Amino acid sequence: MTKDDIITLPNQHLRERSKKVGFITPEIAQLIDDMKVATLDWEASREHEVGVALAAVQVDKLLRIVVIRNDFDNKQDKTFTVFINPTITKYEGALEDDYEGCLSVPDIYGKVPRYSKVRVKAQDERGHEFRISAEGFLARVLQHEIDHTNGIVFVDHIKDNKNAFYHLKDDGHLEELDYEKSIRTNSILW
Repeated sequence: MTKDDIITLPNQHLRERSKKVGFITPEIAQLIDDMKVATLDWEASREHEVGVALAAVQVDKLLRIVVIRNDFDNKQDKTFTVFINPTITKYEGALEDDYEGCLSVPDIYGKVPRYSKVRVKAQDERGHEFRISAEGFLARVLQHEIDHTNGIVFVDHIKDNKNAFYHLKDDGHLEELDYEKSIRTNSILW
């Protein structure tokens, strides 16, 4: 699997709920490996971005599987944690606005409100249940990816916020987009 297997809007599968994984078969294990490879391949094609995480729906598999990079700040660390059937069991802390991008929403970033802390339960690659508490950026990533398993894309949270959309410039800096010109009637996003 490569970056070319990652689907992008307007593909409507991104707005469908994923199915729960019952058994971790060899095919599921292969899908997980393929998701990691596709994420790293996408990252290799981007100068100013990191492949932080990927949900199975983003490679057009409607299964509740998410892979999240273990170290967001070190591109040399190419290891991931796998979350199968992840569920947020508790939202905590304040709602905070911060920037998000998505491998399935090319060239658009948004300032999205998310809870600063979450508690999540999931299964690992061997089917064992585990629970984590996350805060800060990891909490944001978990909310973003679990949204994907529920058919929600980050732009859906900010659809009516005229000051929340940005574009990544060639120099790696974000520039605010003109909502009326670039977002409101964008047939790719909506």
